[in-house]
Amino acid sequence: MTNNQVNILLVEDDYLDIMNVERELKKLNVNLPLHVARNGREALNMLRGEAGTPKITPLPSVVLLDINMPKMNGIEFLDSVRKDPELMHLNVFIMTTSNEETDRLAAQNLRATGYIVKPLSFDKFGGTDSTLDSFNLMLDLLKIK
Repeated sequence: MTNNQVNILLVEDDYLDIMNVERELKKLNVNLPLHVARNGREALNMLRGEAGTPKITPLPSVVLLDINMPKMNGIEFLDSVRKDPELMHLNVFIMTTSNEETDRLAAQNLRATGYIVKPLSFDKFGGTDSTLDSFNLMLDLLKIK
């Protein structure tokens, strides 16, 4: 399914995880533009059109965000997004290997839309209920389900 007004921003520094997200979206027939930033600072530049980086337009319908990244981690990025009046409404899903309660609470306090634990796999028996619930919510927000 395609929609020129819908796109995704993936903020991830690990090439294998980027490929995994692309593969999982393809398995679900999600054919939408996927923008990739390798850290939080690069993602903010893409969202704001700063530092010589073209601005993503329209803004992404969904941001998939890793926590552990160089330069600016996912929690720092999410904090910056929530403080920015033009970006604060973005649907940001944390996508991380961390199942630590402190990370979950930090994401919740910054109003993350969902929390998806990697490895990313949404086969019938893959993932936890909360992971699947978060991913289904993400698909609903993309209006592709």
